[in-house]
Amino acid sequence: SCSYQKFVNCYRCFYKLQPQLTRSIYDQFISQLQASIKEEIQEVKNEGNLEGLFSSLDKIVEEAKDREEPAWRPSGIPEQDIRSTMVPYLLKHRSHLRRVLREKEEENRKVAESVLMGRERIAELQQLIQARQQAWQ
Repeated sequence: SCSYQKFVNCYRCFYKLQPQLTRSIYDQFISQLQASIKEEIQEVKNEGNLEGLFSSLDKIVEEAKDREEPAWRPSGIPEQDIRSTMVPYLLKHRSHLRRVLREKEEENRKVAESVLMGRERIAELQQLIQARQQAWQ
């Protein structure tokens, strides 16, 4: 095979001394490399929950078979693609922020009224104190 010839070329001196041992080393190296790659792939599958993702992807494909309309595909114009996805999200977010702003403004209005009422009460109490002080003198 081509890969064995490359291996032999790299270890030509060793191959000239013991060709059978070189072949054995090459076979061992390839089998260990394949096992290692399979193990890595399995590890990636396990870590990324790829089995579950593939199952959900298969389910989506099955559900899409009966659809009349085509699935969303990128248009090739990044601005248009991002706009079609981001605009609904941003509009929803803006609506949420406006609602929160209205709530905060109402809360601030109530606090301001409370502060004004407190100031008025303090002014009334100061006048009462002055009136009683003058009456006492």
